[in-house]
Amino acid sequence: MPHPFVVLLGKAVRAAARLRGGGSALPGLFVEKIDPDFIKKTLGQLKHGVVVISGTNGKTTTTKMVVALLEANGLRVFTNRTGSNFTRGVAAALLKDIDLKGQLHANIAVLELDEAHAVKFVQAVQPRYSLLLNVMRDQLDRFGEIDSTAKMLATVANATSDAVVLNREDPRVRSIADILEGQVVTYFGLSDNLLDQFPSDDDMRGANVTQSTRPKASILLDAYKDQSATFLVDGKPITTDLKINGIYNVFNAAAAIALTKAVTQRDFNTTKTFNALAEVTPAFGRGEALTIGGQPLELVLVKNPSGFRLGLKSFSPKDYATMIAINDNYADGRDMSWLWDVDFESLNEHGVSQVTGIRAYDMALRLQYDEIPIGHIETEIPLALRAFINNNPDSPKRIYCTYTAMLALRRELGKMTKVEVVS
Repeated sequence: MPHPFVVLLGKAVRAAARLRGGGSALPGLFVEKIDPDFIKKTLGQLKHGVVVISGTNGKTTTTKMVVALLEANGLRVFTNRTGSNFTRGVAAALLKDIDLKGQLHANIAVLELDEAHAVKFVQAVQPRYSLLLNVMRDQLDRFGEIDSTAKMLATVANATSDAVVLNREDPRVRSIADILEGQVVTYFGLSDNLLDQFPSDDDMRGANVTQSTRPKASILLDAYKDQSATFLVDGKPITTDLKINGIYNVFNAAAAIALTKAVTQRDFNTTKTFNALAEVTPAFGRGEALTIGGQPLELVLVKNPSGFRLGLKSFSPKDYATMIAINDNYADGRDMSWLWDVDFESLNEHGVSQVTGIRAYDMALRLQYDEIPIGHIETEIPLALRAFINNNPDSPKRIYCTYTAMLALRRELGKMTKVEVVS
C-alpha cells in the first residue's frame, strides 16, 4: 500500500484542484512525482488484479460496460471513469477511491488506457487481463504510423499474464495472437452478414491486405436494429434491448461481454450479464443525451475517420439540427487532415447549422467540398453553442465534437441543464 503521508498529500491536492476547478488528472500528476510507485503499490492490493482496455476507438464506453457487467457478476470494481486515460488519470482516480490508510476497497481494476500510456503502464504493473479493441489512424502526430500503434497494443498483450481478448475483425489486432505464449486468447467478432458495416482502417483506404483465417470467437454480434441487438454466446443467440447509442457501441458491447466471460470463466452468469448490459447508458460525450429547452441534445465524440463515419452512419440527421465542433489541442491530436477522409454527404439535405472550435474554418472548408449547407461559423465554442440553441429552439439537436471541444461544451451545457459530473 502507498504511504499514508503520500495519500494525505495527494488527497489535499485533489481537494484544492476541485475548489479551483482544475483538471481531473492534476492530483495524479502530483502524486506520481512524489511517489513513482504509487499506482503499483495501490493496485497491488487487488485480489483479481488489473484489466487493461486499449485501442483507438471505443475505450471509454467499453470500459463503462465492462465495469457494469463485472459488478453484475459479483466483483467490486475500481475504474478510471473520468476517461482520463493517461497514467496520471489512473493515479487521480485512485486518490479519489482509496481511504486515508491507502486501502482500495475493490477486488479488480478495469482501466481504460491510451495506447502509448498503456505501454508505460504495463512496464510498472502487469495486467492479468487485457482487451484490445482496434487500430485506426488516430492522432498520427502523437503515435506515428498505424503499425506503430499496433506494436503498442502487442506490447500490452505480451505483458498480460492470464487472458487476452482480441477483435477478430481487425487484422492488426487479430495478428497479435501470433506473438503470444502462455496467455489464454479469446476473440469477439461479427457474423459474416455484418462485416461490411464495420470497415477496418485498411478497408476504408481500399488497401489490398491478405486476410488470415478468422478464428472462432466466443462472442459474436449477430444482428442489430434500432435499440435491440442479438449476440451469439458460444453459438447460442441472446437478444437484448440496449440504451447505448451508435452501431459502433453495439460492437463494443460484444467486446465487453467477451472480456467479462474471460475474467469470470465458470462463474459467468449470462442472465445477470445481459440484464446489466441492457441498463448501461452512453458514457459522457459518447452519444450522451441532455435536455435543453425541452428538446434533446446529443453529444457525439469524433476523433478519427472511422469514428466520424460510424457516428454519421449511426445517427440520422432527419429532423435534427446539427453542429460540429473541432479543436486541435494536444488531447484531440494536432493533425486534422483526417477530416478529408470522412464522407459528409449524409448531411447534404439538412445541412449543418453551426460549425465551431479552433479549426472551425478547416471544418467548414471540408463541408463545402461535399456541398453541405452551413448556417454559421463561430470559433468561440460558448458563443456558438448559444447561437445553435437559439437558432433551433424547436428542434432536437446533435453535436459532433472532438475531445476537448466536448469538454468545453459540457461545461457550458452544465450552466443550462443537468449534466452528469465526472470528476
